[in-house]
Formats: sequence, C-alpha cells, structure tokens
Amino acid sequence: MKCSREGALKYLDTRKAQGFNVVQVMVLHDTKNAKNFYGSRALLDNDASKPKVTPGNDPVRSDQYDYWDHAEWIVDEAAKRGVYMALVPVWGSNVKNGSVDEQQARAYAEFLAKRFRDKRNIIWLNGGDLRGDVNREVWLALGSTLREYDKRHLITFHPRGRTGSSEWFHNESWLDFNMFQSGHRNYEQDSSPDEKHHFGEDNWRYAEIDRQLTPAKPTLDGEPSYENIPQGLHDPSMPRWTAADIRRYAYWSVFAGGAGFTYGENSVMQFYDRGAPDPAYGAVDDWRETIASPGAFQVHHLRDLLLSKPYFERVPAQEMVIDQGTRYERIAATKGKRYAFFYTFTGREFEVRLGVISGRTVKAAWFDPRTGKRTAAGSFRNAGKRVFDPPGDVANGNDWVLVLES
Repeated sequence: MKCSREGALKYLDTRKAQGFNVVQVMVLHDTKNAKNFYGSRALLDNDASKPKVTPGNDPVRSDQYDYWDHAEWIVDEAAKRGVYMALVPVWGSNVKNGSVDEQQARAYAEFLAKRFRDKRNIIWLNGGDLRGDVNREVWLALGSTLREYDKRHLITFHPRGRTGSSEWFHNESWLDFNMFQSGHRNYEQDSSPDEKHHFGEDNWRYAEIDRQLTPAKPTLDGEPSYENIPQGLHDPSMPRWTAADIRRYAYWSVFAGGAGFTYGENSVMQFYDRGAPDPAYGAVDDWRETIASPGAFQVHHLRDLLLSKPYFERVPAQEMVIDQGTRYERIAATKGKRYAFFYTFTGREFEVRLGVISGRTVKAAWFDPRTGKRTAAGSFRNAGKRVFDPPGDVANGNDWVLVLES
C-alpha cells in the first residue's frame, strides 16, 4: 500500500520476470492513521471493524479511489501476471497492543473475505510476526471468520521468528498449511529465552518437525533471513545476509520437505526510497535498485530444478548421505523414485549411499544454484558407496547440487 500504481506495476513486473509466483503483502501495518500512497485512510476512527470505503473506484477522483480500491487494483494487476497475493490482514503489533480485539477481528475478517473471496489469486496469512499464544482469541477469530466467509482460498499463520504455526494452530480446521519463520539471526545470536526452538540458521529443522505431525499439512519457511539485511536485524554494523545465504536457506528447507520458500530483500521489503527518514534495519539503497539484487534472480533455479522431475513423489533423503555434517557443512538430500538431489553450501566432498533410487546405473551432474546450469559428472553402477567432489575450492557460498538420475 506504500506504492503508487506505477510503483506497484514496476514491482510486479520485475518479480514476475524473476520467476516469483507469490507476493506477501501487509494489508494493515498499523491501525492508527493507516493510509496508502495517495493519502486514503484505511479505517474510520482507527477501528479495524470499520473499513473506510467510498462509492466508485475511479483512480482519477480522490473522493472515489479509496484505500481498499487501491488494494483491489493491485490484486487484480497481480492476477494478470499469474502472481498470487498472500495477504496478511493485520500486523501482529496491533493485536499485541490491544488495538484489535476479538469482535473487531471478526468484523474485519468478514469484510476482507467478502471483498476478496472472488479473486482467484488470494492466499490468507493470518498472524503477523507474533507468537500465536499472544491474544490467541483474536487470531482464532480472524482465521475462523475468514474460513466462514471464504471457502475457496488457502489460509495459514505467519508466526514470529524461531517459531512455527504448527505450535499453536496445526489442528485448527481453517489452517490449510503451516508456515515457520526461521528468522534473521545467526547461530551465535539465537538465544532468546521465550523461544522453544534454538536452531540458529538450521531452518531445515522446522520442516522436519512439521513433517512428523498429523494430519499431514504442507509447510514452508515464510521468513528466513533477507538479502542485504543485518544479521540479527537491529545493528546496522553487523554483516549483511548475502545471496549465498539465501540460497542455503532455500535449498536446506525445501530439501527437508518445505513446499515453498520466501525470498526477501531489505529495502524492497519496506519499499525504501533513498534518503527517506527513519529507514528500518539499516536500509540505505533505493528499493528500485535492490529489487535487482543477485538473490532475486537465483531462487527460481531451485523451483526449476524441482519441477524438472515428478514433484509429488519427492521426499527428504538424508539416509543417502553417509557424512551429513553440521551447520554450514551439512549435506541436504531429497529424492524421487528415479532421481536424487544433494545440496552442499561449502562445496566439500561427501559420500553417498547408492542403490536407494531405482535403476542399475545412474548418471551424475553438478547443478549450479547461481546460474541453473548443469555439468555432466559421469555414469556408474547404482550400488555401494561413492564419494563426490564438487567443483571449486571448499568455501562458504561455493554451493552445488549433485543430481543423480536413473
């Protein structure tokens, strides 16, 4: 909502060209005096149960083109480009500070569901960077009301860092898939006492937890570390997360069973204009430039790799890795009936147990996560054990995927 129509189109066109198919959007970041780019207020009296709507939706007339018209226009433009809009109804801080109560949540969710339920490209992201046990009744009201008035679209819950939706809502009928936020901290920064899981950068562990639950529901990392954001978020002097880190989070979580992955970039996340006051998280560069950061062009190679094989038969395959490693040395594996993929972040050599996928022989190739290109690496008997040595020297960010095919 911070974007003009021109800015929104630039964003959607760029992300579509980069291969993205879903965009996460905050509908209401702050209920107090919430406005869009054109100055239109979202609410009457800062009350989430009272959306401010006007007759008509003529963008030339400010008395007609309201906050919700602008939101709907962006949704429709995304649909033209085959992009889904994952809408976060209200950010968690508003629920935590009591600005949105249960009654308001129900009225607001009913309004949203009726306004957008006929759009074909909507996903609902209940929650907003908050634990699900903080004012839980509000999140339950939002989720159940969205489902009551919108039977068509998927719903999940966006939790706070180092937590997952399954911790509080896995058995709720409105929750269609799980989402976890592995967060922005490095291994040494992961020490908050109110968090159940201290996994550091091992975001693959959240996917492993959710895969053990019943009923089975898809899961994905809804907020890993973002490109160009400081490690730990709040100290701009800290090192920034890079495209290599984003690739690591992506392959680790998806190979562990994640059904998707979220990419983010610091300036783009907040649509920061260079020179604007009070940037969050040490943003410096203009979002129109950082939207072309390296990681944004690389994550679609993971999608292309997975969709090059039968997708729904794919499962994690750590049993095929003899020396799995820890932290950055970890080798992540996934397989189908006639193929297997192995990801290394450092390019270290590793040993694989063969004979797990079908076929008397297998052919190998090295897949480059930076470019999507493959390099043949020979054929051999599909039995016993074999050591594979990726191209290049061992170093963080010299990441490769070993592709084995029957």
